[in-house]
Amino acid sequence: MILMHFLPTCRRFTALMLLSICLTLAAHAEATRSVGHALGEARIEGQPQRIVTLYQGATDSALALGLEPVGVVESWLERPMYRYLRDELPADVRYLGLETQPDLEAVAGLAPELIVGARYRHAGVYPLLSRIAPTLIADTAHDFEAMLELMGGATGREDEAQALLADWRARVADFRCRAEAHLGDAWPQRVSVVSFRGDHARLYYDGFARHTLDQLGFLRPEGQQGNGWGIKLVSRETLPALDADAIFVFMSDDAAVVELHREWTAHPLWRRLEAVQRERVYYVDPVIWNMGAGILAAHRLLDELYDHYELHDAGRQGEGGIC
Repeated sequence: MILMHFLPTCRRFTALMLLSICLTLAAHAEATRSVGHALGEARIEGQPQRIVTLYQGATDSALALGLEPVGVVESWLERPMYRYLRDELPADVRYLGLETQPDLEAVAGLAPELIVGARYRHAGVYPLLSRIAPTLIADTAHDFEAMLELMGGATGREDEAQALLADWRARVADFRCRAEAHLGDAWPQRVSVVSFRGDHARLYYDGFARHTLDQLGFLRPEGQQGNGWGIKLVSRETLPALDADAIFVFMSDDAAVVELHREWTAHPLWRRLEAVQRERVYYVDPVIWNMGAGILAAHRLLDELYDHYELHDAGRQGEGGIC
């Protein structure tokens, strides 16, 4: 008789145990997800909080998502971190050296739950990084939209990432509409992106600024469709390569850079450029246009364009609407 009562109880207990195990496994499977990136897949558990960012676009993206990295690499200018990001970082953030040579021992010492890098910087050390923690590698350092979605997916902040992207795309649409209305037949403009250095100038075919300008509707002049980042101009006789409807120039305040810029812009070939003759040479922030590489930098770049073209920035004025 006791056995007859025990068997149903035992079966119910076994069923409950199996159900509990299945629910536990299902929850674990849901909490652990595989995120694809440029060099493979990362298995990520839960919602990582201890995040290390190894290039500036990743730091920018993390802060835009409301994350607080425990470790970041130093900036190239305005060290240890660009001013537009500095106040958003936690006070105890650990600086890990430069993008090109991060301190892997220091990275490991932070016990990160997620590491984010870029192919062109970190492909060689990816095997080591992925042994420290799940690691995401961006395919390029200037596709800030892809980085935002990648990091949002890895940290359980997909909704936040999509909201940020929706806001960005609304501003892009507004700018394109206002630029066309303001410039008429002169829109879209062919534009060059140029950086003066100590012994040469750089004309960019690719990069963060070029990627962002493409989204905003600007065109590339003929001859600037090549592969790679761009070309170096080592003599003033190559200045005609810059010719465009408008030229965006960024440079540091280094004495050698300032002197080369003075010499080149005093040359007759510079004065013959269409953008120069039409007074459409715009000097822009080198950090924002070349080094930030995240959505926060993209918004600041767009802020500058609204100013340069004297367009009403409805979004920043809180007025909403597109054009």
